Amino acid sequence: MKTAFITGANKGIGFETAKQLLENGYFVYIGSRNIGNGEAAVQQLKKAGFENTKAIQVDVADLASIERARKEIGAQTDILDVLINNAGINGGMPQSALEAPVEAFQNVMDTNLYGVIRMTQIFMDLLKKSEEPRIVNVSSSGCSLTLHSDPSWIYYSHKAAVYTASKAAMNMYTINLAYELRDTPFKVNAVCPGFVATDFNNHRGTGTVEEGGKRIAKYAMIDQDGPTGKFISEEYNPESGETPW
Repeated sequence: MKTAFITGANKGIGFETAKQLLENGYFVYIGSRNIGNGEAAVQQLKKAGFENTKAIQVDVADLASIERARKEIGAQTDILDVLINNAGINGGMPQSALEAPVEAFQNVMDTNLYGVIRMTQIFMDLLKKSEEPRIVNVSSSGCSLTLHSDPSWIYYSHKAAVYTASKAAMNMYTINLAYELRDTPFKVNAVCPGFVATDFNNHRGTGTVEEGGKRIAKYAMIDQDGPTGKFISEEYNPESGETPW
């Protein structure tokens, strides 16, 4: 049975992604900053008939928390097949490039960029033992430099200086990570779930969590012919999913 660890999986897109993977026979570790919320999510999944799941306390902005999570998962399995870096914060709105304090950038980067780096590096030893290791960094087409430079793009006026900077930087980390792992079985991609209605955007999104979770799970389960080092948004590009950086 393949194993997956999803950060921020106690609700929203992370929770739905967990359901999708459970339906496909994975054992899923539900990462949650608050262990009570994680355990409640696990109970909800078990009531729906999914037994192969466990809550793991993890705060991606806290190195000690990640190390404890690694120790806990490592005591149960020698192999991690999938890491989905889903946990993220938006930093609050509005976000002005002229007025947002440096501290706001630092706070969001600590979760959205540094958290992804911490998680990836600390769990790399377990991932390397998988025959088909997959890393999905949850991103957003709203963080594309190309699209945000195009006045004809539908979301051109939806600027958020802090959040978009953090995810654009995470996308660059994804490129570098995929490059370093290019001669291995790893598949590493930045994947946008779409503009999904969740707590993250005060439910202003136009898509459903089911759609978003399906898109993330798809790239967690791709075979060896699948892409790596790509920025994927099937909402933006329904045909191939590939999105301009």
